[in-house]
Amino acid sequence: MRNRPKLSLRVPQPKHRPGDKPDFSAMQISQAGEVRRPEIDAAPRDMTDLAFSLVRVLDKDGKAIGPWNPKLDAETLRRGLKTMLLTRAFDDRMFRAQRQGKTSFYMKSTGEEAVPVAQAYALDRNDMCFPSYRQQGLLIARGYPLVDMMNQIYSNAMDPIKGRQLPIMYSSKAHGFFTISGNLGTQFPQAVGWAMASAYKGDDRIAASWVGDGTTAEGDFHYACTFAAVYRAPVILNVVNNQWAISSFAGIAGGDESTFASRGIGYGLPALRVDGNDFLAVYAATQWAAERARSNLGATLIEHYTYRVEGHSTSDDPSRYRPADEGKAWPLGDPIERLKQHLVSLGEWDDKRHADAGQEALDQVAAANREAMGHGTLGENKLPSVATMFEDVFKEMPEHLRRQRQQLGV
Repeated sequence: MRNRPKLSLRVPQPKHRPGDKPDFSAMQISQAGEVRRPEIDAAPRDMTDLAFSLVRVLDKDGKAIGPWNPKLDAETLRRGLKTMLLTRAFDDRMFRAQRQGKTSFYMKSTGEEAVPVAQAYALDRNDMCFPSYRQQGLLIARGYPLVDMMNQIYSNAMDPIKGRQLPIMYSSKAHGFFTISGNLGTQFPQAVGWAMASAYKGDDRIAASWVGDGTTAEGDFHYACTFAAVYRAPVILNVVNNQWAISSFAGIAGGDESTFASRGIGYGLPALRVDGNDFLAVYAATQWAAERARSNLGATLIEHYTYRVEGHSTSDDPSRYRPADEGKAWPLGDPIERLKQHLVSLGEWDDKRHADAGQEALDQVAAANREAMGHGTLGENKLPSVATMFEDVFKEMPEHLRRQRQQLGV
C-alpha cells in the first residue's frame, strides 16, 4: 500500500455550545465610517473589497459618521425607532399567545428589526417585496393593520388568507408584500422574475427579496443570482445573516469559508456587507442599491450581518445548541438601543420619550389583540366560511365547483 494519509471529512462546528462563554473577540469588524462608498455606477469588479468589510455608520457613541451616513432627518429617525419598538412589542405579544395555545406557530424577529424597517423606509412604497418569514417589520412599516396580522395568526373567521397559510406567512398585494413561502428560497427567483417583468414593461418599480444565511445553500439562491446578473434585473437581493438557521450555524452553509456577500462576486454582482444592527447603515446600503437598480445598472447583493436573539420559531429550543447569553454578547449590539442612542446624541430623544414610545407600542398591540381575539383564536371554531374553499382559485368558478358548492349548501 502507498504511504498516504487516510481521507477525513471536516464537519464545521460552531464556536460556542451550551455552557460555553461566548467570545466574539476574534470577529473582524470594520470601524464605523471607514468603509468607502463607491459611485452608483461603479463596476462590480472595482468594489469586491466591500464584500469583505462591513458598512457601518453609527460609532460607539451613537454618532453618525463616514461616507455612508444617509443624513436622515430627526422625524424619519423617530418613525424608524417607533416602528422597531412596535415590531418588537407585536412579536412579544404573539409569542405569548402561542405559548397560551391561542395559535399554533410564531416566529420572532428580535434583534433583526433594523433590517426590514430601515429597508421599508429606503424603498419606494410601490416597490415589490418578496420576504422570508422574519420581515414582519416591512408590513408594519408600510401600515398593514396589526389586527389583520393577528387574525391570520389566530386562524379565525377574519383571517385575510382564509386559513390557507401558516399563521405568520402574510400576504398583501396592496402593501407590496408578496405571499411568504414555506419553501425557503423560492422568493429569490420570484423577485428577480418580477423585476425583469417590470423592466420589460418599462415600469419604474423595483423588487427586493430576503433570505437567511442557511438558504444561500439552496439552488434557488444561485438561480436568482444568475438571472439577476445576466439580465441586469432591477432587484435588491438581501441575505440576512443572523448566524443561525433552525439549529445549524452559518458555517454549515459556507459562512466559515467566506462572507455571504462574496458569493455575488462570482456572478458579477456588486456586493455589500452591512452591519445589520445599524439602522442608518442598512438604510444607506438599500438606498444605494435602489438607486443603482432604478438607473438600469442591475441588481445588488447585500449581506446584513446580525444575530437571531430568539429561537428560530416557537418550535425551536436554542438552549440545546448555543449558550443562553450569546445574544447579549453579540458585539454589534441591539438595533433599537443603537438608534435610540443616536437620537439622544442629536438631542432629539430622551429616556422619557423612549419609555412613552414603548408604552404606546404596547398599548397599540394590546388594543389590536383585543379586537382580533374577538373574532376567535385557535380551537374556538370561529373559522372562515366553508364557502371560501371554492374561492380565489379560478378567475371564473368552473361548473363542477359550483355544483359541489351547491351540494354543500353554502
